Amino acid sequence: MRIKTVQAWWVRVPIEAAKQHRSDFGQVTTFDAAILRIETDDGLVGWGEGKNAAGSAGSYGALVHMLNHEIGPQLIGSDPADIGVIWERLYNGVRYDTAACAGHAMPQLARRGVSVAAISAVDIALWDILGKSLGVPVWRLLGGRKLDRMPAYASGGWASSEAIGDQLKSYIAKGGFKALKMRVGAMDGAPHISAARVRAARQTLGPAVELMVDAHGTYTVAEAKRFIHLAGDLDLAWFEEPVIADDKPGMAEVRASGSIPIATGESEATRYAFRDLATLKAADIFQPDPAFCGGISEAMKIGTIASAFNLRFAPHLWAGAPCFFAGLHVCAASPASFTVEYSLGANPMIHDLVEETVEAKDGMIAIPEKPGLGFTISERFLEAHAQRS
Repeated sequence: MRIKTVQAWWVRVPIEAAKQHRSDFGQVTTFDAAILRIETDDGLVGWGEGKNAAGSAGSYGALVHMLNHEIGPQLIGSDPADIGVIWERLYNGVRYDTAACAGHAMPQLARRGVSVAAISAVDIALWDILGKSLGVPVWRLLGGRKLDRMPAYASGGWASSEAIGDQLKSYIAKGGFKALKMRVGAMDGAPHISAARVRAARQTLGPAVELMVDAHGTYTVAEAKRFIHLAGDLDLAWFEEPVIADDKPGMAEVRASGSIPIATGESEATRYAFRDLATLKAADIFQPDPAFCGGISEAMKIGTIASAFNLRFAPHLWAGAPCFFAGLHVCAASPASFTVEYSLGANPMIHDLVEETVEAKDGMIAIPEKPGLGFTISERFLEAHAQRS
């Protein structure tokens, strides 16, 4: 079995006005992703996804070009089962042979950002192919499935103080969720405004529902510490991305300033960044995004770091179907995982891109049983929303 074709598309799906929301990323009018298709010479097809933008909207021209014109040609003729070998070859570039013999990485200078996003898309698609070729779900290849359903939390929460409680309660009605996440940070301005919104949410929800907050890395260290002081009595399950991901010492300072667990990682790529978070004692919960951190392979390594440092693991899954399903398999197989992110904003890249119904029931999401990643792409929907370049 050899790789025959590699094709990526910038898929952009408009979101109807009534379902749009506004955050620190602005008004979200479309859902965008780089969707990758890899086909083998015996007809098996694997699907992957790469991300290079925050939230759901962004420009994917450069990433798609890289996949189609730089990465893709390197893959033709390769054995798709050589997943780890291909990952290291793409990461180390022209020094791959030297690195392989030496036993340590010698990566390209442009080893992060778009480069790792492209590797992520390839890696996810290759795991999909391997599972399909063997007739088993990917979680079986990752070591097994610890649960057939995983607890999930509803991710959204942009409303004002007056409306945030009702918005979050509506999420409970949609999927029986027992844990909810809302946005704070630059979208509100000063920390006291965010804290007031969180207090209003807690008052409406009561003590039995877990409540998380996500600042998208938009606070300074001082602002994040101020927020912790103001919200310290609200029993928050975690405070996500309090400061910019590039300031890991600042993240550690925020974590040490209070008792609210710190979650981070959607803006981090590869095991090396998460090693630094662990050794700096900067986080309690790791949140790698499979479509950005390095794919399923790297997400599993990051989960191992979390387990070794007695931390928890909850991948960032505000994404399209290939990334979301990849996250389900990783969570099913990772000892440190404990919850799955389920976006309650408009997400056609999950719900309309695949033929299967993706839903939560009683706050739980089923782990796929089908071979590979377990979904069927709607090629008609893909064709209708692929950007022409």
